[in-house]
Amino acid sequence: MSYESLNSRAAIACALAATLSGSAGAQRGAAPTNDLPNAYNSVEGAFKLPDGRMWGSTSAVEIGKDGKSIWVVERCGVNSCVADATTGKMSPLDPILHYDADGRLIRSFGAGLLVGPHGIFVDRDGNVWVTDYQDNAPRPARGAAGGAAGGAGAAGGQAQGRRGAGGPLPGATVGHQVYKFSPDGKILMTLGKPGGGVEPEFFFQPNDVLVTRKGEIYVSQGHGQGKSEILKFSKDGKLIKRWGQTGTGPGEFDQPHALAMDSKGRLFIGDRNNNRIQIFDQDGRFLEEWRQFSRPSGIYIDKHDTIYVADSESESVSRNHDGWKRGIRIGSAKDGSVKYFIPDPNEKATGTSAAEGVAADEKGNIYGAEVGPRRLMKYVKK
Repeated sequence: MSYESLNSRAAIACALAATLSGSAGAQRGAAPTNDLPNAYNSVEGAFKLPDGRMWGSTSAVEIGKDGKSIWVVERCGVNSCVADATTGKMSPLDPILHYDADGRLIRSFGAGLLVGPHGIFVDRDGNVWVTDYQDNAPRPARGAAGGAAGGAGAAGGQAQGRRGAGGPLPGATVGHQVYKFSPDGKILMTLGKPGGGVEPEFFFQPNDVLVTRKGEIYVSQGHGQGKSEILKFSKDGKLIKRWGQTGTGPGEFDQPHALAMDSKGRLFIGDRNNNRIQIFDQDGRFLEEWRQFSRPSGIYIDKHDTIYVADSESESVSRNHDGWKRGIRIGSAKDGSVKYFIPDPNEKATGTSAAEGVAADEKGNIYGAEVGPRRLMKYVKK
């Protein structure tokens, strides 16, 4: 083991010990936080699509630079933007949608570029970053023999639930990349190898992306296959470092599904299948672990350090988090307190349900992007 690795492990151990001994004032325990007031009314159907188009699955919602417009990415009316899984042919629909505060569509773009759009971020200049966690490798028709056992792919991401090494599949020409778009849809930067790549290349199943005020870029990857880790890039797209591996310890991940940053510059990582948020500094040093916000599919932190965490899987897809209810928990990123809870109205769900992606505008309205119900919900204060 290298000197650097020994130092890294020692630092993680010290940080964990400090967390366990100094957690006063924050609800960091494992008791479910279900019995909290719901201070919000639900608004369904607030966002209209062009005539003849239906909502597909969406896990990605973000607020525009203006603080009030809404960006959302949906999967072309279904759960993948591949129109024909046997050939890898892409859908002609635009998956990236920009709405004004009243729910009117301003613009759309991105047709043919994204297979399974998953995470979204708007940087300080208003540019839009999107991750694509699937690929368009041709696959046998449903029910046919000889299906490939490799990468996460099209046709609804049928490989997503299988755990294992994973990796790119032959014939993939689109997918497993991160795009930077201008607000009008021009591609400004592309990170990753088309169709996917594994270490030392990247990406395979990139989940989310975050850009700091200085322009440094963080990407989380690993959605049930491949290595779960975090990659950090310079503002011009050069890889600075990568850290983490699949596991349950501090600094390890099992589906690092969401990224957010507070006013102190701490990086919050939604470690979904470990049912926790892990908090790091910007160099990847472990600081703290929070479990009080349930199973984090999505995280959003506003300028006041209010934190919004979406749980779309407890007691449905997930069977390792019984006793916790799905929904959106709202609290403080400063002290870890949980103050409000918007529950999933479908208490009997067996699949993903309620918001997976979450964001909040300058007025405190909350937006939930839903994969299973295939809709974008709005929540306003009572």
